[in-house]
Amino acid sequence: MQRRHSWEELPDRVRDEVSRHVGPIRLAVTVPSGASCDLAVTLDTAGGTFFCKGCQVDGPTDWLHRNEARVNRWLPPAAPRLRWTVERSGWLLLGFEYVPGRHPDLAPGSPDLAPLADLLAGLAHTLTPAPPVSVQRFTDRWRDLIAPQLVDGDTLLHTDMTPRNFLLGGRLRLVDWSSPARGAPWIDTAFLVLRLVRAGHEPADAEKWAARIPAFAAAPGHAVTAFAGALVQLWERKQHTAPASHHGPLLAAARCWAAYRSRSGSYTRGA
Repeated sequence: MQRRHSWEELPDRVRDEVSRHVGPIRLAVTVPSGASCDLAVTLDTAGGTFFCKGCQVDGPTDWLHRNEARVNRWLPPAAPRLRWTVERSGWLLLGFEYVPGRHPDLAPGSPDLAPLADLLAGLAHTLTPAPPVSVQRFTDRWRDLIAPQLVDGDTLLHTDMTPRNFLLGGRLRLVDWSSPARGAPWIDTAFLVLRLVRAGHEPADAEKWAARIPAFAAAPGHAVTAFAGALVQLWERKQHTAPASHHGPLLAAARCWAAYRSRSGSYTRGA
């Protein structure tokens, strides 16, 4: 993660421009969690409370922030609304409605698993066909990992199913749409299956949960099997090129899921 800047370190012109959108800023509190941004703060302002994230223009995460700004207007209410954008003095800032909540518990038996299934089912339904916004095709993103026909489709996907991107308050929300893609409707659920195995679920139980989402239940079994194998390749590559503490457990989970599907000949409906 790059160094996180504080609100006070921003150029005066940037902060003044934000104030023109929200009124006087009473308090800015740095948000310690998250990645891929140079700034993340909650702003208590005369116009309400906002979550503000941003980066230096033309920096390594500039494209991620522009992705998120471009796609936000097409997203359903499960995604927080983008209220304003500021680009000035070498900074790009996005201001979202503030969403209070905690990250869901993915452990076996967690009551948070039911709203997760409901949310994913709703997103796959609402975002198919994908809205007319330019995003990368998943077939291009994974072109060296899996045969394109196995993951091609016309659903707008989130693709980053880490628990920190879900916030459970009055309802469950999905944040950080910075890596959207267009592909098969079951892909986001498959990404979350990996997270469930990482959280302690047996692969069979994780797939049983995933079968509650119609798009996954209807996915061709050979495609899901190939996807699990591609996840092993993906996390092996990540661990080799940029070792990190969270890569090892995700690689182990991917290997566990792929071995289960290979060993059991597990296929979802639609094979």
